[in-house]
Amino acid sequence: MWIIFGLAAIGATLLNLTVFMMEKDYKLPMAIALSLTALTLCAEYSLINMWVEAEDWAALKDVVPGMSRALWFLTIAAIFLNLLPIFLEKKRNKLMESKKESDSIKNK
Repeated sequence: MWIIFGLAAIGATLLNLTVFMMEKDYKLPMAIALSLTALTLCAEYSLINMWVEAEDWAALKDVVPGMSRALWFLTIAAIFLNLLPIFLEKKRNKLMESKKESDSIKNK
């Protein structure tokens, strides 16, 4: 299940960035992508919980160390990529305002 959520989170993140580049409202895709990222983490935690309950220590020793690093990296990347449009929009707005100010000074 975590693979499905993870792939959906990646797809939603790409949709978020695409919608932003098309200069449309990107907030809903961003919320969906971050929600799917959270669901991915919950699904992975549930899988680990099942292994603990089954006392499958070999699976835990094999998977958890590598998966832990991967989940940290992918979660941080997802947060960064989904918040990137907010910062780019602020930068774009500042550039537009400064351009309008310089144009109005030139016209006077």
